[in-house]
Amino acid sequence: MPRTAPAPSLESAGIFHRDYLLVTLGACALVFLAAFESLAVTTVMPLVSRELDGASLYALAFAGPFATGVIGMVAAGNWSDRRGPVGPLYASVALFALGLLIAGTAASMTALVAGRLVQGLGGGAMTVALYVVIARVYPPALHPKIFAAFSAAWVIPSLVGPFAAGLVAQLASWHWVFLGVVGLVVPALLMIVPALRGLRGTPDAGTRDDAGTRPGAGNPDDSGPAVGSTPAPRGSSGYGRLAWAALAALAVLGLNLSSQLPTAGGIVAVAAVVVALIAVRPLVPRGTLTARRGLPSVILTRGLAAAAFFGAEVYLPYLLVERYGFSPTFAGLTLTGGAVAWATASAVQGRLGARLDHRRAIRIGAALVLAAVVLVLATTVLNWPGAVAIAAWVLAGGGMGLMYARLSVMTLALSSKEAQGFNSSAMSISDSLGAALSLATTGIIFTAYTATDAAGTTAASFAGVFALTALIGAAAVVVAPRVTAGRPSARSS
Repeated sequence: MPRTAPAPSLESAGIFHRDYLLVTLGACALVFLAAFESLAVTTVMPLVSRELDGASLYALAFAGPFATGVIGMVAAGNWSDRRGPVGPLYASVALFALGLLIAGTAASMTALVAGRLVQGLGGGAMTVALYVVIARVYPPALHPKIFAAFSAAWVIPSLVGPFAAGLVAQLASWHWVFLGVVGLVVPALLMIVPALRGLRGTPDAGTRDDAGTRPGAGNPDDSGPAVGSTPAPRGSSGYGRLAWAALAALAVLGLNLSSQLPTAGGIVAVAAVVVALIAVRPLVPRGTLTARRGLPSVILTRGLAAAAFFGAEVYLPYLLVERYGFSPTFAGLTLTGGAVAWATASAVQGRLGARLDHRRAIRIGAALVLAAVVLVLATTVLNWPGAVAIAAWVLAGGGMGLMYARLSVMTLALSSKEAQGFNSSAMSISDSLGAALSLATTGIIFTAYTATDAAGTTAASFAGVFALTALIGAAAVVVAPRVTAGRPSARSS
């Protein structure tokens, strides 16, 4: 009797297999909409501020969502660990849409900022809830591919988001930049609903019956048991972690606003950094701030990479406009090049799979980001052609794409079922606080150098920014090799 070929497993079928198609499209759509909204708001906010006479609240319109997002991340992580990701995802999408509605119908800058705060709360929670959904729905073999798809979902907004937002604001009104996204959020969520019905509400539910393997079983290299995994959130209660998250958010806001205090600004800035570091300790795995091997170093590397990349990226178009006379539109194409390189590298690492081990991918990615920032610093100091900085940022995007998806995969692989929500929120918090602290500090440096020169911005202003982010990038390179432990062990950290 002839033998029949075995049916292909869901792992080999990929993330677009009919069992995963809707949840893949829905999750990527939510990521896409969050990315589009972020870029679009950045484009239209000067117009909003002018129309609503809200110059004094301009910075808070950006810093506020960033801060409340940290609270949302912790809340969604706690909720997911206790009840599963279904409730947190529904609630986070509802808050995200509500924030858009408030901002889109705002008649004052105060109302718009209030909407942005609600939107940030929902956006932060949505990120964590989606990560836990991925852990519960997809088998581990597909995690690199779905995270690569998430990275790719940022490309189109990077290409068309600013232009589309400007066009909408010009032809209709800036209100529709917010309101238009609301109509797309609901269909995106509805695509995920069938997959959510297959998940039971408790953390012990496991994956869907057809997934085959349990997410998080085994270490990222498939060479032994999970190393550095955390079986459950440590220390304080869920309410305690929310309190720490609120304190960290307030510290970030304080650091952002410290440059506006002419006399006590320095004291406030130092105090804010100290408070932020104290507050973040209960929100991340034990040993994160000391770069303990395994999961703690994964979380720390994520934060350092975000701090180096985004801390420098914000000032790159500014450099090209001020120092090289580029138009804002052409200078913005630099960021598009970095975004395309990010998505391309993410797709490449997804296809390579186990042929490129996690530790090597993260080390290469961190080195590329550091090299890019150093090249931008050299361009600033030595007055090299602007093309050098543009090419360098393609390297930076490639480095981020190479390591970001792998850091996400490692976080889930090194997490027990009960700690998937906590560790996913820790990764997102590391992202947010790393970037926030870096941007706040570079802003202080840039403002300080600019204030000393009556002519305005100088090479020293930009050099100070890129020097700091280069130091942070060097720290990421040092920590990157510690993402895997020396000897596999089943004992949790």
